[in-house]
Amino acid sequence: MRDYIETSGKGLRPALLLATCEAFGGNSENARVSAAVLELLHNAFLIHDDIEDQSDFRRGRECMHKRLGVPLAINTGDGMQSLALRLLRQNLGPLGPETGMRVVDEFDHLLQQSIEGQALELGWIRDNRLNVDASDYLRMCLKKTCWYSFIHPMRIGALIARPHDVASGALNLDDFNAFGFFLGAAFQIQDDVLNLVGSQDSYGKEIGGDIYEGKRTLMLGQLGLKAEEPEQARLAEMLSNPRDARSTQDVAWVLERMSHYGSIRYAQDAANDLLAAARNEFARVFAGTEDPPRAFLGQFMDYLVTRQV
Repeated sequence: MRDYIETSGKGLRPALLLATCEAFGGNSENARVSAAVLELLHNAFLIHDDIEDQSDFRRGRECMHKRLGVPLAINTGDGMQSLALRLLRQNLGPLGPETGMRVVDEFDHLLQQSIEGQALELGWIRDNRLNVDASDYLRMCLKKTCWYSFIHPMRIGALIARPHDVASGALNLDDFNAFGFFLGAAFQIQDDVLNLVGSQDSYGKEIGGDIYEGKRTLMLGQLGLKAEEPEQARLAEMLSNPRDARSTQDVAWVLERMSHYGSIRYAQDAANDLLAAARNEFARVFAGTEDPPRAFLGQFMDYLVTRQV
């Protein structure tokens, strides 16, 4: 567990939680436990997701299940989840039982939604669906990405900062939901695009890995809906094969067809539209909050969708 966490990613989720707490006038020290729990859960999700997706690389090196084997990787992810729950109990004293239990409720919903989102995506792969449209994809993003990576970190940060306002209704945590959805969906689309057009050295995962894994990204969904019937048949046949049977030529053909049908440009335009909507919501939700954390969050939002790594 220590080895995996010490080669961690950017810490986006705990940073969002801590900055939101400070923006709403809270002491980020009171939110450190929740931020650590979130990062532990995130790392556990990644280990398990890489096994479920049959991924090869993560954070610039082989995935844990490739280095240590599937049994040890599963157990490590389970261990992180166990430690996260133990750590979460530490909130009950400093935050008080009422606020502490409300934070537990937030994590409970986060876990449920994330697992349902993963189930949606795995189900589409299992059923070899080619008719995954934008609304299907965005619903999956909401569940798998937006709740745990964006919406709940902000909700938890604001709750810890202003528990009495949340209890009285003066601060409505649901106000973060639309902003977190727009931002999270834009982030996920950008991540999917980078998987196709980025460089492995900077991106940290295998380029084209989503095609090898058969992930129903916005680009693959658009291709499945736009392609001619013979192309759909070839795509379905390729995706019905096990990952190891999908060749570099198969992946190159999919990328060429995506270019032909403008699938990547379509996804980039969607990410830009979602980012514009997120900016509007940010101005509303964080109006009157404190700087410099508010300024940091604005820069954070732009970085997430314009990043190249």
